[in-house]
Amino acid sequence: MAEITAALVKQLRELTGAGMMDCKKALAETGGDLEGAVDWLRKKGLAAAAKKSGRVAAEGLIGMRLEGLQGALVEVNSETDFVARNEVFQALVHHIAGLAPGARGDLDALRAMAISATGRTVADEITQAIAVIGENLQLRRTAFIEVERGMIAGYMHNQVAPGLGKIGVLVGLASEAPPAKLAELGKQLAMHIAASKPEAVTAEQVDAALIERERAIFAEQARASGKPEAIIAKMIDGRVRKFLEEVTLLEQPWVIDTDRRVRQVLDEVGKALGTSVSVTRFVRMELGEGITKPSDDLAAEVAKLTT
Repeated sequence: MAEITAALVKQLRELTGAGMMDCKKALAETGGDLEGAVDWLRKKGLAAAAKKSGRVAAEGLIGMRLEGLQGALVEVNSETDFVARNEVFQALVHHIAGLAPGARGDLDALRAMAISATGRTVADEITQAIAVIGENLQLRRTAFIEVERGMIAGYMHNQVAPGLGKIGVLVGLASEAPPAKLAELGKQLAMHIAASKPEAVTAEQVDAALIERERAIFAEQARASGKPEAIIAKMIDGRVRKFLEEVTLLEQPWVIDTDRRVRQVLDEVGKALGTSVSVTRFVRMELGEGITKPSDDLAAEVAKLTT
Protein backbone atom coordinates (compact mmCIF):
# COMPACT_ATOMS: atom_id res chain seq x y z
CA MET A 1 0.00 0.00 0.00
CA ALA A 2 1.31 3.43 -0.98
CA GLU A 3 2.04 5.85 1.85
CA ILE A 4 -0.71 8.45 2.17
CA THR A 5 1.36 11.59 2.29
CA ALA A 6 0.36 15.25 2.42
CA ALA A 7 1.54 15.63 -1.18
CA LEU A 8 -0.67 12.73 -2.32
CA VAL A 9 -3.73 14.18 -0.60
CA LYS A 10 -2.95 17.56 -2.16
CA GLN A 11 -2.62 16.02 -5.62
CA LEU A 12 -5.97 14.24 -5.31
CA ARG A 13 -7.62 17.46 -4.19
CA GLU A 14 -6.20 19.31 -7.21
CA LEU A 15 -7.39 16.55 -9.56
CA THR A 16 -10.94 16.30 -8.22
CA GLY A 17 -11.83 19.48 -6.35
CA ALA A 18 -13.03 17.35 -3.42
CA GLY A 19 -12.48 18.35 0.23
CA MET A 20 -9.26 17.38 1.93
CA MET A 21 -10.91 15.04 4.45
CA ASP A 22 -12.77 13.29 1.63
CA CYS A 23 -9.52 12.96 -0.32
CA LYS A 24 -7.76 11.48 2.69
CA LYS A 25 -10.58 8.96 3.20
CA ALA A 26 -10.61 8.04 -0.50
CA LEU A 27 -6.89 7.30 -0.43
CA ALA A 28 -7.30 5.24 2.72
CA GLU A 29 -10.11 3.24 1.10
CA THR A 30 -8.06 2.55 -2.03
CA GLY A 31 -4.72 1.81 -0.37
CA GLY A 32 -3.16 5.02 -1.63
CA ASP A 33 -3.99 4.37 -5.31
CA LEU A 34 -4.52 7.81 -6.87
CA GLU A 35 -6.61 6.76 -9.86
CA GLY A 36 -8.69 4.45 -7.70
CA ALA A 37 -9.26 7.30 -5.24
CA VAL A 38 -10.52 9.53 -8.07
CA ASP A 39 -13.03 6.84 -9.03
CA TRP A 40 -14.03 6.32 -5.36
CA LEU A 41 -14.77 10.03 -4.96
CA ARG A 42 -16.75 10.13 -8.19
CA LYS A 43 -18.83 7.12 -7.13
CA LYS A 44 -19.67 8.95 -3.92
CA GLY A 45 -20.57 12.08 -5.86
CA LEU A 46 -17.72 13.99 -4.21
CA ALA A 47 -15.55 14.71 -7.26
CA ALA A 48 -15.89 16.60 -10.49
CA ALA A 49 -16.05 14.75 -13.81
CA ALA A 50 -13.04 12.88 -15.10
CA LYS A 51 -12.34 15.68 -17.58
CA LYS A 52 -10.46 17.45 -14.80
CA SER A 53 -8.32 14.46 -14.01
CA GLY A 54 -4.65 14.85 -14.87
CA ARG A 55 -4.78 18.55 -15.69
CA VAL A 56 -2.35 19.77 -13.05
CA ALA A 57 -0.56 22.99 -14.00
CA ALA A 58 3.14 23.14 -14.87
CA GLU A 59 5.25 25.88 -16.43
CA GLY A 60 6.84 26.36 -19.84
CA LEU A 61 5.39 26.65 -23.33
CA ILE A 62 3.69 24.69 -26.08
CA GLY A 63 5.27 25.30 -29.50
CA MET A 64 3.51 24.77 -32.85
CA ARG A 65 4.74 24.52 -36.43
CA LEU A 66 2.59 24.19 -39.56
CA GLU A 67 4.24 23.18 -42.84
CA GLY A 68 1.79 22.61 -45.68
CA LEU A 69 0.11 19.26 -45.13
CA GLN A 70 2.04 18.63 -41.91
CA GLY A 71 1.89 20.04 -38.41
CA ALA A 72 3.67 19.41 -35.13
CA LEU A 73 3.46 20.38 -31.46
CA VAL A 74 6.08 20.30 -28.71
CA GLU A 75 5.95 20.88 -24.97
CA VAL A 76 9.02 22.34 -23.28
CA ASN A 77 8.80 22.72 -19.51
CA SER A 78 10.45 25.20 -17.19
CA GLU A 79 10.32 25.57 -13.43
CA THR A 80 8.64 28.99 -13.39
CA ASP A 81 6.26 31.00 -15.54
CA PHE A 82 8.79 33.84 -15.35
CA VAL A 83 11.14 31.79 -17.53
CA ALA A 84 8.32 31.07 -19.99
CA ARG A 85 8.25 34.83 -20.66
CA ASN A 86 12.03 34.90 -21.18
CA GLU A 87 13.09 35.64 -24.79
CA VAL A 88 15.90 33.08 -24.62
CA PHE A 89 13.47 30.34 -23.59
CA GLN A 90 10.91 31.39 -26.18
CA ALA A 91 13.57 31.30 -28.90
CA LEU A 92 14.55 27.79 -27.77
CA VAL A 93 10.97 26.51 -27.99
CA HIS A 94 10.56 28.22 -31.38
CA HIS A 95 13.64 26.46 -32.77
CA ILE A 96 12.56 23.08 -31.40
CA ALA A 97 9.04 23.47 -32.83
CA GLY A 98 10.56 24.34 -36.20
CA LEU A 99 12.37 20.99 -36.27
CA ALA A 100 9.43 18.97 -34.93
CA PRO A 101 7.69 18.16 -38.26
CA GLY A 102 10.88 16.40 -39.37
CA ALA A 103 10.83 14.21 -36.27
CA ARG A 104 7.27 13.03 -37.09
CA GLY A 105 6.32 12.58 -33.45
CA ASP A 106 9.50 10.73 -32.41
CA LEU A 107 10.80 12.44 -29.25
CA ASP A 108 14.24 10.80 -29.33
CA ALA A 109 14.67 11.76 -32.98
CA LEU A 110 13.75 15.35 -32.16
CA ARG A 111 16.29 15.50 -29.33
CA ALA A 112 19.00 14.33 -31.74
CA MET A 113 18.22 16.88 -34.46
CA ALA A 114 20.55 19.83 -34.95
CA ILE A 115 19.54 23.48 -34.60
CA SER A 116 21.06 25.22 -37.61
CA ALA A 117 21.70 28.52 -35.81
CA THR A 118 24.13 26.89 -33.37
CA GLY A 119 24.96 23.48 -34.82
CA ARG A 120 24.09 21.87 -31.49
CA THR A 121 21.52 19.10 -31.10
CA VAL A 122 18.24 19.92 -29.42
CA ALA A 123 19.38 17.98 -26.32
CA ASP A 124 22.64 19.94 -26.16
CA GLU A 125 20.85 23.23 -26.80
CA ILE A 126 18.56 22.54 -23.83
CA THR A 127 21.61 21.83 -21.67
CA GLN A 128 23.14 25.10 -22.81
CA ALA A 129 19.90 26.98 -22.06
CA ILE A 130 19.81 25.51 -18.54
CA ALA A 131 23.24 27.02 -17.90
CA VAL A 132 22.15 30.41 -19.25
CA ILE A 133 18.68 30.60 -17.70
CA GLY A 134 19.48 28.88 -14.41
CA GLU A 135 16.41 26.63 -14.31
CA ASN A 136 15.79 23.01 -15.12
CA LEU A 137 14.28 22.70 -18.61
CA GLN A 138 12.82 19.64 -20.27
CA LEU A 139 11.56 18.70 -23.72
CA ARG A 140 8.65 16.60 -22.56
CA ARG A 141 6.72 15.49 -25.65
CA THR A 142 5.93 16.08 -29.31
CA ALA A 143 3.06 15.23 -31.66
CA PHE A 144 2.72 15.12 -35.44
CA ILE A 145 -0.17 15.10 -37.94
CA GLU A 146 -0.26 15.02 -41.73
CA VAL A 147 -2.88 14.60 -44.46
CA GLU A 148 -2.58 13.61 -48.13
CA ARG A 149 -5.10 16.20 -49.34
CA GLY A 150 -6.76 19.05 -47.50
CA MET A 151 -4.98 20.97 -44.78
CA ILE A 152 -3.61 20.96 -41.25
CA ALA A 153 -5.13 23.72 -39.14
CA GLY A 154 -3.75 24.98 -35.85
CA TYR A 155 -4.72 27.15 -32.92
CA MET A 156 -2.68 28.40 -29.98
CA HIS A 157 -4.50 29.50 -26.84
CA ASN A 158 -2.94 32.05 -24.46
CA GLN A 159 -0.38 32.87 -27.14
CA VAL A 160 2.66 34.77 -25.85
CA ALA A 161 4.42 34.92 -29.24
CA PRO A 162 3.61 33.54 -32.71
CA GLY A 163 3.28 29.77 -32.39
CA LEU A 164 3.95 29.75 -28.64
CA GLY A 165 1.36 29.46 -25.86
CA LYS A 166 -0.32 27.32 -23.23
CA ILE A 167 -2.70 25.12 -25.25
CA GLY A 168 -1.91 24.00 -28.79
CA VAL A 169 -4.28 22.23 -31.16
CA LEU A 170 -3.68 20.59 -34.54
CA VAL A 171 -6.53 19.24 -36.65
CA GLY A 172 -6.26 17.40 -39.95
CA LEU A 173 -8.93 18.06 -42.60
CA ALA A 174 -9.18 15.67 -45.53
CA SER A 175 -10.81 17.21 -48.60
CA GLU A 176 -10.36 17.90 -52.31
CA ALA A 177 -11.21 21.55 -51.64
CA PRO A 178 -8.36 24.10 -51.84
CA PRO A 179 -6.71 24.72 -48.45
CA ALA A 180 -7.64 28.41 -48.62
CA LYS A 181 -11.33 27.48 -48.61
CA LEU A 182 -10.84 25.20 -45.60
CA ALA A 183 -8.81 27.66 -43.53
CA GLU A 184 -11.68 29.32 -41.65
CA LEU A 185 -13.34 26.00 -40.81
CA GLY A 186 -10.00 24.55 -39.73
CA LYS A 187 -9.29 27.40 -37.33
CA GLN A 188 -12.81 27.20 -35.89
CA LEU A 189 -12.47 23.45 -35.38
CA ALA A 190 -9.11 23.87 -33.65
CA MET A 191 -10.61 26.51 -31.35
CA HIS A 192 -13.56 24.19 -30.65
CA ILE A 193 -11.20 21.36 -29.70
CA ALA A 194 -9.23 23.67 -27.41
CA ALA A 195 -12.42 24.60 -25.57
CA SER A 196 -14.39 21.33 -25.62
CA LYS A 197 -11.55 18.82 -25.05
CA PRO A 198 -12.85 15.83 -27.07
CA GLU A 199 -11.17 12.46 -26.61
CA ALA A 200 -11.55 11.21 -30.19
CA VAL A 201 -13.07 12.05 -33.57
CA THR A 202 -15.68 9.26 -33.44
CA ALA A 203 -17.11 7.05 -30.70
CA GLU A 204 -15.34 4.03 -32.21
CA GLN A 205 -11.99 5.70 -31.55
CA VAL A 206 -12.58 6.33 -27.83
CA ASP A 207 -10.27 4.21 -25.67
CA ALA A 208 -12.13 1.04 -24.63
CA ALA A 209 -10.52 1.15 -21.19
CA LEU A 210 -11.88 4.66 -20.66
CA ILE A 211 -15.39 3.53 -21.64
CA GLU A 212 -15.25 0.56 -19.26
CA ARG A 213 -14.02 2.78 -16.44
CA GLU A 214 -16.95 5.14 -16.98
CA ARG A 215 -19.39 2.21 -17.27
CA ALA A 216 -18.22 0.83 -13.90
CA ILE A 217 -18.76 4.21 -12.24
CA PHE A 218 -22.17 4.65 -13.86
CA ALA A 219 -23.15 1.12 -12.77
CA GLU A 220 -22.40 1.78 -9.11
CA GLN A 221 -24.20 5.12 -9.24
CA ALA A 222 -27.25 3.53 -10.88
CA ARG A 223 -27.43 0.64 -8.40
CA ALA A 224 -27.47 3.14 -5.57
CA SER A 225 -30.90 4.18 -6.87
CA GLY A 226 -32.37 0.83 -5.81
CA LYS A 227 -34.17 0.32 -9.14
CA PRO A 228 -34.61 -3.14 -10.76
CA GLU A 229 -31.63 -4.53 -12.69
CA ALA A 230 -33.45 -4.26 -16.04
CA ILE A 231 -33.95 -0.54 -15.53
CA ILE A 232 -30.42 -0.14 -14.19
CA ALA A 233 -29.02 -1.71 -17.37
CA LYS A 234 -30.91 0.83 -19.48
CA MET A 235 -29.73 3.65 -17.23
CA ILE A 236 -26.11 2.55 -17.65
CA ASP A 237 -26.41 2.26 -21.45
CA GLY A 238 -27.99 5.71 -21.59
CA ARG A 239 -25.25 7.28 -19.52
CA VAL A 240 -22.54 5.62 -21.61
CA ARG A 241 -24.16 6.95 -24.80
CA LYS A 242 -24.30 10.44 -23.28
CA PHE A 243 -20.65 10.16 -22.19
CA LEU A 244 -19.59 9.16 -25.72
CA GLU A 245 -21.46 12.14 -27.17
CA GLU A 246 -19.67 14.44 -24.75
CA VAL A 247 -16.16 13.20 -25.61
CA THR A 248 -16.60 12.54 -29.35
CA LEU A 249 -15.72 15.50 -31.55
CA LEU A 250 -18.30 14.84 -34.26
CA GLU A 251 -21.14 14.55 -31.73
CA GLN A 252 -20.24 17.60 -29.64
CA PRO A 253 -22.38 20.75 -29.92
CA TRP A 254 -20.56 23.25 -32.14
CA VAL A 255 -19.13 25.97 -29.89
CA ILE A 256 -20.12 28.69 -32.36
CA ASP A 257 -23.72 27.48 -32.63
CA THR A 258 -24.69 24.92 -29.99
CA ASP A 259 -27.90 24.02 -31.87
CA ARG A 260 -25.72 22.16 -34.37
CA ARG A 261 -23.26 19.32 -33.88
CA VAL A 262 -19.78 19.29 -35.39
CA ARG A 263 -20.71 16.56 -37.89
CA GLN A 264 -23.56 18.76 -39.18
CA VAL A 265 -21.18 21.68 -39.65
CA LEU A 266 -18.79 19.48 -41.66
CA ASP A 267 -21.67 18.25 -43.84
CA GLU A 268 -22.87 21.81 -44.47
CA VAL A 269 -19.40 23.06 -45.41
CA GLY A 270 -18.89 20.05 -47.67
CA LYS A 271 -22.13 20.75 -49.53
CA ALA A 272 -21.21 24.41 -49.92
CA LEU A 273 -17.78 23.48 -51.33
CA GLY A 274 -19.11 20.67 -53.51
CA THR A 275 -16.82 18.07 -51.95
CA SER A 276 -16.63 16.15 -48.68
CA VAL A 277 -14.73 17.48 -45.67
CA SER A 278 -13.72 15.16 -42.85
CA VAL A 279 -11.54 15.30 -39.75
CA THR A 280 -8.81 12.69 -39.96
CA ARG A 281 -7.23 13.29 -36.58
CA PHE A 282 -6.56 15.99 -34.01
CA VAL A 283 -4.10 16.62 -31.20
CA ARG A 284 -4.78 18.85 -28.21
CA MET A 285 -1.71 19.55 -26.07
CA GLU A 286 -2.16 21.49 -22.84
CA LEU A 287 0.83 22.70 -20.88
CA GLY A 288 1.51 20.65 -17.75
CA GLU A 289 -1.02 17.86 -18.24
CA GLY A 290 -0.23 15.21 -15.63
CA ILE A 291 2.58 17.15 -13.95
CA THR A 292 2.20 18.00 -10.28
CA LYS A 293 3.04 21.62 -9.56
CA PRO A 294 4.45 22.12 -6.02
CA SER A 295 2.40 24.28 -3.68
CA ASP A 296 4.10 24.73 -0.32
CA ASP A 297 1.21 26.56 1.30
CA LEU A 298 -1.38 23.92 0.40
CA ALA A 299 1.01 21.10 1.32
CA ALA A 300 1.45 22.58 4.77
CA GLU A 301 -2.30 22.81 5.16
CA VAL A 302 -2.81 19.21 4.11
CA ALA A 303 0.03 18.00 6.35
CA LYS A 304 -2.12 18.72 9.37
CA LEU A 305 -4.56 16.06 8.21
CA THR A 306 -1.99 13.33 7.66
CA THR A 307 -0.12 13.43 10.96
